[in-house]
Amino acid sequence: MADTQENLDRVVTMFVTATPPVGAPISDWRAGFEAMARQFTLPGDAIVKDVETNGVPGKIVSAPGVSEDRLVIHFHSGGYVQGSSQAYREFAYRVSAASDAAVLVPDYRLAPEHLYPAPVEDARAVYDWALAEFGADKIVISGDSAGGGLAMALLLSIRDNGLPTPAAGIGISPLLDLAGESASMQANAGTDPLIDQNMVVEMGKVYIGDIDPHEHPYCSPVYGDKKDLPPLLLMASNTEVLRDDVVRFADGVQKAGGQVETDFPDRMTHIWTFFPFLEQAAVSIAKIGDFARAHLA
Repeated sequence: MADTQENLDRVVTMFVTATPPVGAPISDWRAGFEAMARQFTLPGDAIVKDVETNGVPGKIVSAPGVSEDRLVIHFHSGGYVQGSSQAYREFAYRVSAASDAAVLVPDYRLAPEHLYPAPVEDARAVYDWALAEFGADKIVISGDSAGGGLAMALLLSIRDNGLPTPAAGIGISPLLDLAGESASMQANAGTDPLIDQNMVVEMGKVYIGDIDPHEHPYCSPVYGDKKDLPPLLLMASNTEVLRDDVVRFADGVQKAGGQVETDFPDRMTHIWTFFPFLEQAAVSIAKIGDFARAHLA
């Protein structure tokens, strides 16, 4: 059954309500996102553990009965300025149940207090911890929006530093180009109610300052070398402005001889999987779970 317009409008209203006026302090942006996330009830049987992974705090969330020797590391959304493991507990529970794995959501450092490459450094620290605790073939790297960009950046860093490759990687509405140059920035400008090119570029500047994103693939992975990456599942709504970030990255992976699956559900909002009342969220989470199960040892 397709999602009703009422439910899609509900997502937009939640985002708009969570977004403070232009010029508001970053604390207001963060508070708005957390308030939005609190509307999703964490199931009472969820197992949530506070952890510190090589100095990076976070939470490990498990649904009952999942394999505790397998791990999905999910980097949360928020444009590198907001979001948290606390806000992502309910989402992580659904991913855990679908993938038969524990889900670690790291609280990587955020801008403007901590600029690029701080989140990438934190992501590497988390992966180093996970390697020691689980082993590469038991790990999937995942993320949505900015967290999806961070997940792909981590995969590039893992390869560049000769570390063992994780079982797979997943990106949901991944933000892969802080220059905002994907064709869908214009093509989908009239169908994306939440994100636009100016937001991508200006929020990106809060994170990277004056550096050129074309020259730094760890902040804009679409400009990086795509060879020798693990199997990937990349998702974006067919009607969101970030759609072609996925198209461009996937094309590069295929040209480099890699394995990548793409999925472009129609009419969805940015990071639709975060919203448990959407029919498509359940469909997409099931696809994510099947992909993770297929590749985890």
